[in-house]
Amino acid sequence: MVVTNKLTVVTGGGRGIGAAICRRLASEGHDIVLGYRADAASANAVAADVRATGARCVAVRMDTSSRADVDRLFDAAAELGTVTGLVNNAGIVGPTGRLVEVPPDELLRVFEVDVVGVLLCARRAALDMDGGAIVNISSSAATLGAPGEYVHYAGAKAAVDAITVGLAKELAPGIRVNCVAPGPVWTEIHADPQRPAKVAARIPMGRAGQPEEVAGAVAWLLSDDASYTSGAIVRVAGGL
Repeated sequence: MVVTNKLTVVTGGGRGIGAAICRRLASEGHDIVLGYRADAASANAVAADVRATGARCVAVRMDTSSRADVDRLFDAAAELGTVTGLVNNAGIVGPTGRLVEVPPDELLRVFEVDVVGVLLCARRAALDMDGGAIVNISSSAATLGAPGEYVHYAGAKAAVDAITVGLAKELAPGIRVNCVAPGPVWTEIHADPQRPAKVAARIPMGRAGQPEEVAGAVAWLLSDDASYTSGAIVRVAGGL
């Protein structure tokens, strides 16, 4: 591990893409503050992996849609030092199917987590950070629309894309803001665990992605190699 003096907050860091991001960043010298909502055992296992690299790690149980929880997450980070990075990874899909089949309360919950949560975390990060970078996690669904599957989720992620572009201009030149938009990836977020395999035929590369492939893009956007990159939406979607 190369010591970088970077301290990065990762929401939804206990599983899937978030866990891969935490492990990758730790291997590149980032100390990690890991936010997770429910699965303490998984979050603690990721935190142990981070510490095994020599990096520091604090795991905080929280909900990104709660301002109090977001403040508690960043207060925990402040105890380690000045935050240099934020990865807005936490998100939910909600029920799948046609829009008319989705209960209204579930629609609201998706936007609370996937949009309001991103705004609350980015707002607090902008107040705390003295330079550095924010990376939001969107989805290829933001431009594909996901008809018959989850147009509500696609709409929420389209909002994340717009937030990224706007904040990149608003926070320049001090804080860079970018976005990674994954396609289907093998994680536990899917209501149907085999969905990545079932949609593989329509992906130009013929397969779903792995969390580590998304983590690599995030790591680059947080690195000094991306020092002139802001407002970008990096598609990691196998050609979709």
